[in-house]
Amino acid sequence: MGSILDRINSPEDIKKLSLDELNKLADEIRMFLIDKVSKTGGHLSSNLGVVELTLALHRVFNSPQDKIVWDVGHQSYVHKIITGRKGQFDTLRKLGGLSGFPKINESEHDAFNAGHSSTSISAALGIAKARDLNNETYSVVAVIGDGAMTGGMAFEALNNAGRYPNNFIVVLNDNEMSISKNVGGLSKYLSKIRTEPFYFKVKEDIDIMLNRIPAIGKSAAKVLGRVKGSIKYMIVPGIIFEELGFKYLGPVDGHNITEIERLLTISKTIKGPVLIHVCTQKGKGYTYAEENPDVFHGIAPFEIETGEVKASGGPGYSEIFGREIVNIAQEDEKVVAITAAMPHGTGLVPFSQKFPERFFDVGIAEQHAVTFAAGLARGGIKPVVAIYSSFLQRAYDQILHDVAIQNLHVVFAIDRAGIVGEDGETHQGIYDISFLGHIPNMTILAPCDYAEFALMLNYAVKDHNGPIAIRYPRGKGAEKLLETEPIKFGKALLVREGSNITIAAVGNKVETALKVADMLEKMDISCDVIYFRFIKPIDEKLLINSVLKTRHLITIEDNAIAGGFGSKLLETINQKGINIKTKMFGYPDQFIPHGSKNEIQSIYRLDEQAIVNDAVKLLNKARINID
Repeated sequence: MGSILDRINSPEDIKKLSLDELNKLADEIRMFLIDKVSKTGGHLSSNLGVVELTLALHRVFNSPQDKIVWDVGHQSYVHKIITGRKGQFDTLRKLGGLSGFPKINESEHDAFNAGHSSTSISAALGIAKARDLNNETYSVVAVIGDGAMTGGMAFEALNNAGRYPNNFIVVLNDNEMSISKNVGGLSKYLSKIRTEPFYFKVKEDIDIMLNRIPAIGKSAAKVLGRVKGSIKYMIVPGIIFEELGFKYLGPVDGHNITEIERLLTISKTIKGPVLIHVCTQKGKGYTYAEENPDVFHGIAPFEIETGEVKASGGPGYSEIFGREIVNIAQEDEKVVAITAAMPHGTGLVPFSQKFPERFFDVGIAEQHAVTFAAGLARGGIKPVVAIYSSFLQRAYDQILHDVAIQNLHVVFAIDRAGIVGEDGETHQGIYDISFLGHIPNMTILAPCDYAEFALMLNYAVKDHNGPIAIRYPRGKGAEKLLETEPIKFGKALLVREGSNITIAAVGNKVETALKVADMLEKMDISCDVIYFRFIKPIDEKLLINSVLKTRHLITIEDNAIAGGFGSKLLETINQKGINIKTKMFGYPDQFIPHGSKNEIQSIYRLDEQAIVNDAVKLLNKARINID
């Protein structure tokens, strides 16, 4: 007899299964996930934790008619398996293959795109309101993790949802984790609820007692209601969700399909917003993921038998950052580090261990992280804020309003700048130059190698005054491309001299620029190669001197062309009234899909051969391909 999973091609198929078959299916799904993600990489521990919850959701609700909105999408793999996509899992996160996140253009069962945290309640509430305005009757469910509930947007949505009588369900998946261990008051509050479940038995008994009393008038009923409320507050102070207007159900064991189904079924009969508290174990069913759920949150391909990542090969930029910021903090006790639920991803675990009193994980709250840093800077502390590029987008107003206007010395360590590859549109860090570059008082740097990165961090913390950002890519880079020179504010480096064309590059694209120059040299085309350490301010003198000599300019960056580094150079040249031939290499005005870095760069003509070919065209020479 074949596996049960082989028979599952749609949500309707799981509704025909017995409880015993469902539990066997849950085991098979976990084995399937471990096998597939071990080869492709991806978000494993979060998905292992929601197997039974996902099965229950699809048995009680009728997708795609009913809408299930997944927060972030880190826990949507099981949903994809059930909704007819298990045959595509070998292509997970590969170019043209299955996305690692919900995508409305991938399946009718994906109700809303998600890649960043804390959006599901807002989106689901909007869908529910649209349903009611259209006089429709389908159910709407938001599935959000307790980590995502640390994001302010989730509370804004809860506050707003409680005002409306819409039928609307929030499933709080409580695994005590976001990517790393949860922090803050909400985490403690949920822990209290988990550890004092006797309250809910008392609450149910009071409900039953009140409902059995014959009609005794509104006044008596109100008195009894207040009695019920008083007992509630005596046992668990501050039932926040009910005070916000939600009917609270739970907590329930998130690995007990029968119990989850029972509460989900009850929730469909309740008028108004409902919150179901489901407790799950992140990484369930795979020992290594259970023991290290943060490591297996987003994991590269690994060996199933040992849990070891298949490819390592030395530290990446995040590790270099973590090491260097510890060295800096040892010399200056005023240096503190801030992250938004990403101590592991940003490389700050060593700092948190060495200086626990100077390390602040604020949860998934990038806006708060930035203004908190502004307050620290106002008080004479030197905050270093480490946040991924695509997540820093969420704190744009705080950077401008709270940091830049006051010209406060906050150091932004922007991890995952540029193409990140397999995580796709929501995570590509190709907009930070554009959204930071027009903010007054802001300084932006980008290192071409590890040695430059260390120099820039030291300069940013020790020598600079005012807001400053250092953007650096995901993964590994060159140890040392260039001879070390002291950093001087606003100064670029001419790293190669020529006469035919100027190549201006930033960050890891300096290595690309040098390879392009080598290839052009073989074609008797000599190049000025300028490494712009500072993206803002631009070294106008070096730029102008070079382009007046060569009369041709190409710019190379790992950012969107619109508002990016190349645009800044052209603005400078235009303001000087200089007329030259130019070509900008970067990403076009479209969202960049998931795929490997090399594949993405090739598609968008950021590989060396494509740049050489276009440089030759710019110089009005015959196109020549170099092997």
